[in-house]
Amino acid sequence: MKKVLILTYYWPPSGGAGVQRWLKFVKYMREFGFEPIVYTAENGEMPVIDDSLAKDIPQGMTILKTPIWEPYTFYKRFIGRKKEDKINASFLNENKKAGITEKISVWIRGNFFIPDARKYWISPSINYLDDFIKKNKIDIIISSGPPHSMHLIALGLKKKNKDLKWVADFRDPWTNIDFYEKLMLTKWADNKHHQQELSVLQNADLVLSVGQTMSNEFLAMYQKSGGKDLNKFKVITNGFDDDDLKTGIVNKDTKFSIAHIGTLVKDRNPQVLWKVLKKIVQENEKFKEQLEIKLVGKIDFFVKEQIELFGLTEFVNKIEYLPHDKVIEEQQRSKLLLLLVNNTKNAKGILTGKFFEYMSAKVPVLAIGPTDGDLAEIINATNSGLISGFDDEATLEKNILNYFNGSVSDRNEEQINKYSRKALTKTLCELLKNLS
Repeated sequence: MKKVLILTYYWPPSGGAGVQRWLKFVKYMREFGFEPIVYTAENGEMPVIDDSLAKDIPQGMTILKTPIWEPYTFYKRFIGRKKEDKINASFLNENKKAGITEKISVWIRGNFFIPDARKYWISPSINYLDDFIKKNKIDIIISSGPPHSMHLIALGLKKKNKDLKWVADFRDPWTNIDFYEKLMLTKWADNKHHQQELSVLQNADLVLSVGQTMSNEFLAMYQKSGGKDLNKFKVITNGFDDDDLKTGIVNKDTKFSIAHIGTLVKDRNPQVLWKVLKKIVQENEKFKEQLEIKLVGKIDFFVKEQIELFGLTEFVNKIEYLPHDKVIEEQQRSKLLLLLVNNTKNAKGILTGKFFEYMSAKVPVLAIGPTDGDLAEIINATNSGLISGFDDEATLEKNILNYFNGSVSDRNEEQINKYSRKALTKTLCELLKNLS
């Protein structure tokens, strides 16, 4: 059985979306002829802890951990946070609007910690893993980013071991990420990010992305630089794990619950939804009696203000972070699952792992985003939900009322089954066999 070394910053007991992709790949890789070995941080900054995920770690597998130094202690002190406070993902402010200290810290982050705050872990990790690779006959290394420092660790190992095959896996874009412009980069820092990104694309033997638009963007960068190996850019989406689903009878919510699972940041605030819900509530007494807006996870202060502004606070059921197994239950209990795409320049390529879990819950998806993007293409192919544009109030209202009145089309189960974690792992391992 060939050995694959996987470099991932997010690993149980870390919770959240970042850990799911490679945890699930690792869970099934042995069935397709590969022995996974994971390298991760011993003491990383984890926004949430989820002990329920440990059940997916294969018995007896090797997990390597080394200490990491990150500048978060100074960051917390600078913005007036406690040492034990967790650093939220993206640009989330739960209790107040961002102040000048947060803005300064973002500028420092973007211009001094390139590609990210884990940069100081790169050299120690290369030294440690180079020795491990030589002693343990590793066939393939895989780096999972973000954080993109993982790719730079892999790049260093590739340079030291020319025959080693390297897969760079992107769960999110690098310089095309939706918040890239918010980093307030100097020209020098912007160039540095692009140089590092291109170096990864040029040197990796296989570049994986979670969506076709992202893969096309990487391919275009690579071609522009003179790259010739155009076949090394592949797509393996995120997916769902049948083992996670609660079997037996699921007690559905008594109200017409529209549930959003996960962090709700300012850039994802669905003002069009609040506006439409306010309109329906004012015009439809039955809908008003039945409506429940179920928000599971962290919510930005701005979003809370918007909900209050549109007079919808009384309909909100706010649920704090839940372990992954409990999240699955809440999804299955809900009447509709709300999927929001950030209204940013890369919106067409945003295809979150959450969507596939939504799809597996057998609950209709109510999506707001580009109707010609990667998400819309899969929604339409699987018949797993309805999507409306960012400002399309009429279609959104129609979609909500169709669901409220019981108009739900049959799902395309054959298409949906393509996105099971086991099926996706089989695809991954076929690509790995072609590398070696």
